[in-house]
Amino acid sequence: MGIREDIKTVFKKDPAARSTLEVICCYPGLHAVWVHRASHWMWNKHFYFLARLLSHISRMLTGIEIHPGAKLGRRVFIDHGSGVVIGETAEVGDDVLIYMGVVLGGTALEKVKRHPTIENDVVIGSGASVLGPITVGRGAKIGAGSVVIRPVPPGATVVGVPAKIAEPQPSVSAGQLDHDKLPDPVLTVMSQMLDRLSRLEEQFKEHEELISGHGKTPQSIEIRKEDQIYSQLKEVIDPEVGIDIVEMGFVKEINVRGTSVDVNLVLTTNLCPMADYLKDQVRRKVLSVGGIEKVSVNILDEPWSWDRLKKQVVH
Repeated sequence: MGIREDIKTVFKKDPAARSTLEVICCYPGLHAVWVHRASHWMWNKHFYFLARLLSHISRMLTGIEIHPGAKLGRRVFIDHGSGVVIGETAEVGDDVLIYMGVVLGGTALEKVKRHPTIENDVVIGSGASVLGPITVGRGAKIGAGSVVIRPVPPGATVVGVPAKIAEPQPSVSAGQLDHDKLPDPVLTVMSQMLDRLSRLEEQFKEHEELISGHGKTPQSIEIRKEDQIYSQLKEVIDPEVGIDIVEMGFVKEINVRGTSVDVNLVLTTNLCPMADYLKDQVRRKVLSVGGIEKVSVNILDEPWSWDRLKKQVVH
């Protein structure tokens, strides 16, 4: 656990590091780890007061509180570090990356193992809290702001409060945490529920028509195809806001050419996590209109504005 190894770790995990002198002088996370090694040695030799005093001084200088009883592995890197708290019975493995504001806290008042065990190659995002004597498996990732209260399987990605498994398998970008690409498990479940509800509604309508035996009425045939499509699209709900896509202004235009329909959507961003879900729902709803055989759903590269929501859509 040499100083050279720690410095190499900083260069490997922080692209902002420019020189060895800068790393030695300007990285409080590195200073906290070095001081902890000395205080941990004192703690193991039963110099409890001196160990706590040294860790307290380190906290004042670095803003990072590591109890001298905690066990840290090799190449542990605390990036920025302000507000990090690591409890007495916490165990941190090798090559762990910890961002600012992380808490490895306890959930018991008894003098037992009450802090988490972090295995090798784990990444813990900013502001995350890992609470209790749980184990975070090797290579797992914890999203920023998450509160982890249950064990995390090796290689999994967890996000949310309380944290839920978003990706059960290791991602391609192992060893780093892409905060902007973390999936939302709650949103995924909601979209699946809405999808299931939509399918059940379609089955119910088919069953109702079968029982009535009437089928299409002359009045419904006279209704313009565009109006029928708009009416169907009002049943497509955006899970993120709970409003249908017509009222939200996502539907820019609908072009009907015989049995083919082109639906152009304008979303908040082309990288909208619900893009595939919305396209699938739109395609299904349009195909439910009589006489439509082919549907093309396009997402236009145009900015969406909340002003669209204020406009009354009349069809």
